[in-house]
Amino acid sequence: MGAGKSSVGRALAARLNWVFEDLDDRIESREGRTVAEIFRDSGEEEFRVAEHEALRQVVEELHGGGMKIIALGGGAFVQNEVQNLLRTAGIPAVFLDAPVDELYRRGAEDGVLRPLRRDEEAFRRLYQERRPVYLGAALAIETWRKPVAAIVDEIISALNLEGARGVWD
Repeated sequence: MGAGKSSVGRALAARLNWVFEDLDDRIESREGRTVAEIFRDSGEEEFRVAEHEALRQVVEELHGGGMKIIALGGGAFVQNEVQNLLRTAGIPAVFLDAPVDELYRRGAEDGVLRPLRRDEEAFRRLYQERRPVYLGAALAIETWRKPVAAIVDEIISALNLEGARGVWD
């Protein structure tokens, strides 16, 4: 949360001429309610089931062709099933990191209600718990005080995507 998944993801997709998809948007569309409503009405466990199913669907669609940058919610990658699904599909995960104070601040900038951001101390604990798992991603990039374009360049270089182009070229 607040690491730049959406802004970096959109810029990376545009640069590669790929499609950008925020998994939370797909979940909300499939479920007919917001992430906050799912958490409130059904709990985090039910949300994680919907999240995994939505990602499985995206991965299946990728087998049909096309390229996507997929923004996963902060809790997705810590789920073993999600990591296994990405690994099996050969999809590299990129962890965008920043100091926890900065992540907390950024998480409030767009005015979106985020269920796991309500309490600052709990947010800090959650970040510290999840960070070791996030560091297991194929690539970890520090985003603090870097322009989006520089982060995109770093991802393209590290994942050797320089010549990669989408099927829409």
